[in-house]
Amino acid sequence: MGKHVVVGSGQVGGHLAAKLLARGHEVVVVSRSGRGPEGAVKVAADVSDASRLTEITKGADVLYNCVNPRYDRWLIDWPPMAAAFLAAAEATGAVYVMLGNLYPYGPVTGPMTEDLPLASANEKFRVRTTMWQDALAAHEAGRIRATEVRASDYFGPGATDQSYLGDRFLGPLRAGRTIPLLWPADVPHTWSYLPDVAEALIIAGGDERAWGRPWHVPSPEPMTFREIGERMAALLGRPAPRMRQIPWPVTRALGAFSYMLGELRHVRYQFTEPFVMDSSAFQRTFGVAPTPVDQALKATLEA
Repeated sequence: MGKHVVVGSGQVGGHLAAKLLARGHEVVVVSRSGRGPEGAVKVAADVSDASRLTEITKGADVLYNCVNPRYDRWLIDWPPMAAAFLAAAEATGAVYVMLGNLYPYGPVTGPMTEDLPLASANEKFRVRTTMWQDALAAHEAGRIRATEVRASDYFGPGATDQSYLGDRFLGPLRAGRTIPLLWPADVPHTWSYLPDVAEALIIAGGDERAWGRPWHVPSPEPMTFREIGERMAALLGRPAPRMRQIPWPVTRALGAFSYMLGELRHVRYQFTEPFVMDSSAFQRTFGVAPTPVDQALKATLEA
């Protein structure tokens, strides 16, 4: 058993820490609030403080970056935190596992694979590109061992209210009301199940075949909002739910009063056209598959 440092106690960090604890590892969870699951060593710290993060990471086998700053603060918050993670990984020798996303690819045609260029011109998304490029350069220079695990939009137990398949979707579905949607109901989209995200992070941290390149989380075949709603309703023994898309001009106008709604203009392309992630490389290399869809949806409903 080893020591694992999980930075970030949110929807992914919580699952990750719980899985590591269940395997008998020593788990340190680092966050500003000092929260974490029972059984973990919980530390409140400023993650941008490289000296403090290095001190916490001493003796660790793996250092996981599961931090998720507010989207409107990426340009401010990410650079010092990214530098602190690199410094801690280099000083301690811990394998550095980054939780990533698909934003750096930008708009694409066809399924996304890990060898696509990180071509997004969005200034905020370029921050994530730079983070990975800096980590990869340090890895190739022999200073650290690093990998990035990229997921699509999350769903599952523990998903926050930022999840498109969270309470704003599940509440009306359970109550038999019309589900309000920010995006079209019938565009295929890849979704990543939170327990599968955590499992992929653990595998990537412990298998040297994962180091030195990015990976996509094993995820089910793309599904539309309507398909997900119909499958969930069937699991509940109910008729297919009604859905209504909020007109985009209304969402844009509301963005003046909500930073989250205001940021949606940057990701609109992900929902107005098919947004498909290919995770076959991870599945083939490590012999794992995503959780069966109905099992994952059932667990989401029961959470």
